[in-house]
Amino acid sequence: MSQPKPREVLAHLVASIGGKPREGQAKMVDAVYDALMEESHLMIEAGTGTGKSFGYLLPAMMWSAETGKRATISTATLPLQRQIITQDAPAVAKAIQETMGSHVEVALLKGWNNYACLRKVDGGFPEEDALLSRAEGELGATATGEEVVRAREWALSTDTGDRDDLVPGVSDRAWNQISIQKRECIGEHCPMRQECFARLARARAEDADIVVTNHALLGIQASGTPVLPESDAYIVDEAHDLIDRVTGQLTRALAGYELRGVARLLRTAGLDDEGLGDVAEELAEVLSELKEGRLTRISAELSDTIARIMGKVQTAGGEVASLSSANEEANATKTVLRSRLTALVDLCADLLSDAVAEGRFVAWVSEFNDQRALYLAPLDVSGAIASGLFEDTPVVLTSATLQVGGSFDAMAGRVGFTYPSQGQWTGLDVGTPFDELHQGILYVAEHLRAPGRDGYGEEHLQEIVDLIEASNGGALCLFTSRAGATRAAEYVREHLDLPVACQGEDQLPTLLEQFAQDPRASLFGTLSLWQGVDVPGSTCRLVIIDRIPFPRPDDPLIQARTQAAGQAGYNPFMSVSATHAALLLAQGAGRLLRRCDDRGVVAVLDSRLRTARYSGFLLASLPQMWRTTDRAVVLAALTRLATGLEEQ
Repeated sequence: MSQPKPREVLAHLVASIGGKPREGQAKMVDAVYDALMEESHLMIEAGTGTGKSFGYLLPAMMWSAETGKRATISTATLPLQRQIITQDAPAVAKAIQETMGSHVEVALLKGWNNYACLRKVDGGFPEEDALLSRAEGELGATATGEEVVRAREWALSTDTGDRDDLVPGVSDRAWNQISIQKRECIGEHCPMRQECFARLARARAEDADIVVTNHALLGIQASGTPVLPESDAYIVDEAHDLIDRVTGQLTRALAGYELRGVARLLRTAGLDDEGLGDVAEELAEVLSELKEGRLTRISAELSDTIARIMGKVQTAGGEVASLSSANEEANATKTVLRSRLTALVDLCADLLSDAVAEGRFVAWVSEFNDQRALYLAPLDVSGAIASGLFEDTPVVLTSATLQVGGSFDAMAGRVGFTYPSQGQWTGLDVGTPFDELHQGILYVAEHLRAPGRDGYGEEHLQEIVDLIEASNGGALCLFTSRAGATRAAEYVREHLDLPVACQGEDQLPTLLEQFAQDPRASLFGTLSLWQGVDVPGSTCRLVIIDRIPFPRPDDPLIQARTQAAGQAGYNPFMSVSATHAALLLAQGAGRLLRRCDDRGVVAVLDSRLRTARYSGFLLASLPQMWRTTDRAVVLAALTRLATGLEEQ
C-alpha cells in the first residue's frame, strides 16, 4: 500500500476539524515537504489566514514518519508555541496516525531558566543574595516577597515546572528566585536530578521526532553551545523576528551590580573577593564620564579598567578552583562561581580585543535606574546561524512578512542563505485566502505634515479622534513611542466618550482581552502590539499607525549596521532603516484582517508613505488593500461599518 501524498493527508486533517480547503495552505504543504525531502532551503511567505502552522507541521511530521529523522520547529513567541503544542500538533499527529499508521512524537523545549529549579526552591542554592542584588541593579527593587512565596508553592505542586504554566505569572525578579541558568546547574551532583523539570524536558526532546523551541535557543545553539538535540531539519516560524531575537540572546553586559554580586558570592564561600567591589565602583565612575550610546572604540581609560577587572576575575577563578567539592553545597557554590567568572573573563577578553574597533562587535553605554552598564553585541549573526545551524541541513523559514520591497533577497542575506556553503534557496509567496482589495482600505493621510523630530502636532491627534469617532471605537492604535501612545490616548479621552486603554495601565494580556470583548473600545500601545496580536472580528476594524516605524537613529546596532552597509557598497538607508521599517509596517498593517469576513481600515498618519522617494519600497511590503488618500471616503466607510454593527 503506497503512502498518501501530503495534500491527501491535509484534506483528511481539514475535514476532521471541520475546516475548509485553502489553496495557499496546500501549496505550502507541498513546498515544505519537497524542501525537506530534497534537503534544500525554502523561504515561504504565507499571509494571515493561510494556516501556516498546519502548512509546515503536516509535511514535517510526514517527513519524520517516513525518514525517521528529527525536525526542530522554532517560534518567536510563547503564544504560538502554546498553540502548536496544545492544538495544532495533536491534530496533525492524529491525522498522520489515521492516514499513515505512524505515531509522531512532539516535545516542547525551552531555555533552562524557563523551568523551576527544585533544589533552589528547596533553599539549597547559594544564589539568593546575588540574585537579589542583580535585581536591585537592573530593576531598582528587590523581588516581591508575595510573588516569590506563590512561585515556590507552585513549583512544589506543578508537573511541568514550566513558567508558562504559572498563572497568574510573576515578575522576572520573583522568577529568578526559583530558576537558574543552565551554566549554573550542578548537573550529576544535584540530589533533585531525577525530578529536575529542565532535564526531563530535554529527555523528552531527545526522544521526540519533532522538537518545538524558540529563536533564543536557536541563537545559543548557533553560538556553539549545544542546548538542543541534534536536528536533521529546521523550520522557523515568525522568521522575520529571528535575527533580532538571536542578537538579543547573544548581547552581554559588564556592570557594577554583576561584579558586586560575584564579590558577595566569593565572600560567602569563604574566599577573598579580590577587590571586585572596588573595581565595580571604578567601572561606574569611568562609564559615568562617557556619553550614552555607541562606542566605536574602547578608550585607554576604560580599557585599563576592564583589564583590571579581568585580572581580578582570573585571580578569583584560581581561588575558586581550589574550593572543595566534597559536599553538595560546596559543589553548587563552586559551579555558580566558575560559571560567573568564566562569563566575565570571556566578556572582558572580547572587549579588550580588536573586535569593537574592527566592527565585528558593537559596544555601547546605557543607563537604567541610575546605573550604567557597558553592553556588547555581535554586529552580524548571519554567519553564526549559517555555519552553526543551517549548513548541510534543510531549512524552511516562514512568516506573513518575509518579502521586503517585494523581494526575498534582503531576508535571505540576513539569515545567511546567501553564504556559499548554503547552496540554492527558493522563495515562495502562497498569498492569503483573504480578498484584501475588498476587505480592507489602506489610507495614507497625505494632507498631514510629515512628523518631525518633535513628533507630530495637534492635527494628527485630531485625525485620530475623527477616525475613532467615525468608527465608534474598535481601533488598535500603534505608536513608535510610549510617550506618543500616552499623549494620544489622553487626547482621545478628552474628546470622545468611548472606552480607551493604553499600554502600561495593566498587563498586556488583560488589556487585549478587554479590547477584544468591547466593540466600542480602543487600545493604544507601542511595539509589542505591532506583531503577534490576533483580535479577529469587528472588534478591531480600524488600525491606526502614527508614523513609519524607522529605527531610532541613535540605536547602536542600527548605527553599526548602517555603517557596515555603506562600507560594503550598499545603500545604507535602504538596506537597514527602510528594510526594518518595511517589515514592522507590514506586521502592524497585518493586525487588521485576521479572518475572511473581517472588514476595516488601516490608517497611516505619515504622509511620507505617499510622498517620499522610498514610499514605493514600503508600499510593496504592505497588504494589497484598496488604497486611498481621500479622508472623506475613509470616514464614510468607517461610519458605515459602525452603523452596521449597531444594527446587528
